[in-house]
Amino acid sequence: MMEWTSFDTWIVVTGMLSAMACALLGNYLVLRRMSMMGDAISHAVLPGLAIAFIVTGSRGSLPMLVGAILIGIVTAFLVQGIFRLSGLDRGASMGVIFTTLFALGLILIRQAADHVDLDPSCVLYGAIELTPLDTYLVGGFEIPQAAVTNGAMLLFNLLFVVAFYKELKITSFDPALATTLGINADLLHYVLMTLVAATTIAAFESVGSILVIAMLIVPGAAAHLLTDRLGVMLGLSLVFAALAALLGHVGAITVPTWFGFRDTSTAGMMAVMTGVLFLLVFLFAPRYGVLSRVIQQARLALKIVGDDILGLLYRFQEMAATGTAPMHAGDFREALKQNWPVRMALWRLSRRRWVRRVENGFILTDEGLRQGRGIIRSHRLWESFLCGKMGYCETDVHTPAHHLEHFTDEKMQSRLEDAADRPGQDPHQRAIPPAS
Repeated sequence: MMEWTSFDTWIVVTGMLSAMACALLGNYLVLRRMSMMGDAISHAVLPGLAIAFIVTGSRGSLPMLVGAILIGIVTAFLVQGIFRLSGLDRGASMGVIFTTLFALGLILIRQAADHVDLDPSCVLYGAIELTPLDTYLVGGFEIPQAAVTNGAMLLFNLLFVVAFYKELKITSFDPALATTLGINADLLHYVLMTLVAATTIAAFESVGSILVIAMLIVPGAAAHLLTDRLGVMLGLSLVFAALAALLGHVGAITVPTWFGFRDTSTAGMMAVMTGVLFLLVFLFAPRYGVLSRVIQQARLALKIVGDDILGLLYRFQEMAATGTAPMHAGDFREALKQNWPVRMALWRLSRRRWVRRVENGFILTDEGLRQGRGIIRSHRLWESFLCGKMGYCETDVHTPAHHLEHFTDEKMQSRLEDAADRPGQDPHQRAIPPAS
């Protein structure tokens, strides 16, 4: 049974503050299509850390912060310079810079580890489980240093985003427009990259260099799948970051016990949980989720089959002497070359009372007749327009008209009729039904 202590609480709080500080700025990396820049900076700050350790012989926050910020700025300038001067795309420029600086940082850390109190694995993977041991006395309460650092970073990032919300929004979506409005897009870019570097170093003790990229990018990417509004996206990313921290720690101390192990890395499990949350959004997001799109496409396909059935019934009734002759289900399957979609569409049309089953097949109801008339009207108006105004008479206008008829409402029908000079017949000399 899981025993929750004050240590667990502080671990979760520290993880939340760290993840939220990263996620807040990460939204703008996602929107600017610069997700790799977060990866580049999070890896490239290693040589800055190593140099700070070698020069000062200390793991103090100030030398680490200065070293990370300086190397972060250098990284941003180098990537931008290579991108503009070499002709390489931005992703390739980032790859060149961050791999080189990361390798240099690993070499320097390896050299510094023998002379400075430095644990390379801590830099790479973090040590969030140990953060409650290093505390500050704030208002009579002992608060972990990492919580104070990441909380301050989150507050600073929040103030920055609020103060420059409009500028960040414009430069993220349209840098050219920002320049015409007098906003220095390049300066704002470098300030943002500097803050990303500072946030990265603040998160090192919590989640480490390798895992910080998950906190920078995944919450913002998940939020972007749920909304197109920047303000909502920022809020959702903070929620995802906080949830990932909480679920990550709970998972780290519970999931391994299911398989006979004691526990696992909380920082690693937090990164895993960001991936789990992203996967859930990726699958079930109302608009951009995979399953939602599959359902929407299936509904659209079913609607198109239903429209085709209504059109077939209307044409058949148009040619029949009695005006109410039925069509068999097999006739629809043969004409449309489909089986189950036809059955589903017939069931759907019957429920909507657009078609009615009779002994020998199906006929249109009054409402079905109106709907079928609208489909055929759209089809024949498109054929008239494509032939008379677009010059497609020598080609088969039936196929494009068949595609377009399913997405033509009454307003578009009226515009088509005016554009085609109000024809009474289509190019095949068939009467165009009047508007309902």
